[in-house]
Amino acid sequence: MSIASNIHVGIGGWTYEPWRGTFYPADLPKARELEHAGTRLTAIEINGTFYRAQSAASFAKWRDAVPDGFVFAVKGHRAIVNKKQLAEAGESLEWFFGSGIAELGDKLGPVMWQFAPFKRFDPDDFGAFLAMLPREVGGLKLRHAVEVRHKSFLDPAFVALARQHRVAIVYADSDDYPAIADDTADFAYARLMRTSEDEPTGYSEAALDEWAERARVWEAGGAPDDLPRVDDADGGGANIDARPVYVFFIAGAKVRAPAAAEALIARLGT
Repeated sequence: MSIASNIHVGIGGWTYEPWRGTFYPADLPKARELEHAGTRLTAIEINGTFYRAQSAASFAKWRDAVPDGFVFAVKGHRAIVNKKQLAEAGESLEWFFGSGIAELGDKLGPVMWQFAPFKRFDPDDFGAFLAMLPREVGGLKLRHAVEVRHKSFLDPAFVALARQHRVAIVYADSDDYPAIADDTADFAYARLMRTSEDEPTGYSEAALDEWAERARVWEAGGAPDDLPRVDDADGGGANIDARPVYVFFIAGAKVRAPAAAEALIARLGT
């Protein structure tokens, strides 16, 4: 496929039984699901790393199953994001990044840290966590994104911290979580959660057109003017250099996520 090289579109994980016969051919061996997904999508957010440690051999196997240009976002482990005091996560971070993530090589995308809906914004504690996030592993540059789910993060101080540490704030297209489109890093990350089973492509044609345009604006270094920001005083941090964009269809009607991703990829193709 031909797609804007800096815009990566995909789904969360690659194993889901209802995708067989819809996204995956019914007779496709399960061991080849990731390989198949790699021919249809341009990114996947790895969910398994949130629940348990993965081996270096697994990361290497996943790397080799997908084509050049494909990227994996890696979801940070729940043992880290669920700590009562994030400032005490140092040893856990060392363990997580020493598990073999570097085996993904040039297919390593951002590390995404997802915080629970009950996790409130504590400027000192959250700032200490952001300061601890490593900037490289095995010679690879690391990019970090945070998805926050408590309304206390709708605070310019949070945006300022994220910008200080060059950490992206995940834009959540959701009815349940804060929507924060402020630019704080040299990449953009969106998780789209409104897929509907009534829509063959998950999102309506019009909505997909809108997301394609937003992705292009982000990729060019701008800030979509139709998405909510917390700190309007500085224009949301827009007008930076061109940067990578990562868009994942997550939650909602999960069975439609691959179709939504493919439909968005088609709009972004040249």
